[in-house]
Order: sequence, then C-alpha cells, then structure tokens
Amino acid sequence: QVQLVESGGGLVQAGGSLRLSCAASGRASTNAPMGWLRQAPGKEREFVAGWNGEVTAYQDSVQGRFTISGDNGVNTVYLQMNNLRPEDTAVYYCAASSVRFPVIIPRNRIYYNYWGQGTQVTVSS
Repeated sequence: QVQLVESGGGLVQAGGSLRLSCAASGRASTNAPMGWLRQAPGKEREFVAGWNGEVTAYQDSVQGRFTISGDNGVNTVYLQMNNLRPEDTAVYYCAASSVRFPVIIPRNRIYYNYWGQGTQVTVSS
C-alpha cells in the first residue's frame, strides 16, 4: 500500500516563501513521477509541478517561482515556493503515479494514482 505523507504549508505574506515535503512509502517505481497539484475553493484541482527523477514540469503561473526536487529514488519530493502570491492560496496535494513516464510529466490528475492528505497554503496580501 503506497502512502504519501506531506509536511509544510501554512500562512505567509505575499512575497514570502514556503517549502512543502512529501515522503512516499511502499512505492517501487522509478521514472514514475511524483508531483504537486492544488485546489482552491470552487476551482478544479490543477497541476503545479512534477518530477520523475530527471525531468521537471511546471504550470506556467509558477514557473520561475517554484522549484520541485526530490531524492531517494523519486520517493521524496519537495516544492520550494518563493515569491508567493495571494492567488497561490489553495490546498496542495502531493501525488504519485504508478506508471513510468521517462520523457514527459503528466499534468492531468487522472495519471496520478496516489494522493496525500493535502496541506493548506494561505498567502495574505
């Protein structure tokens, strides 16, 4: 049974930084990506960033402000969020796929089989 445990998140002023962490257990796939998706109230869950150990991908609105990284054979993933904006406010979910994507990172949530419990990020103006 794959489990994802998230940490980080919280309240920060606009322009500030936060770091999210996610550790996966029971997962053996390499090149199977992990990523972060977020959901704001009344909105669909959207892709933020993903990583498969070699390739990274970002949503356009966070490119240059957020950095995804990881270790432990793609079983731990971090999201460093800098220059946060009020529109970044959402519940952030760690997600992992059981399918190998060696070249591209999927952006659609349907490709992610496993999910963390979510962590709230609130950015005040």
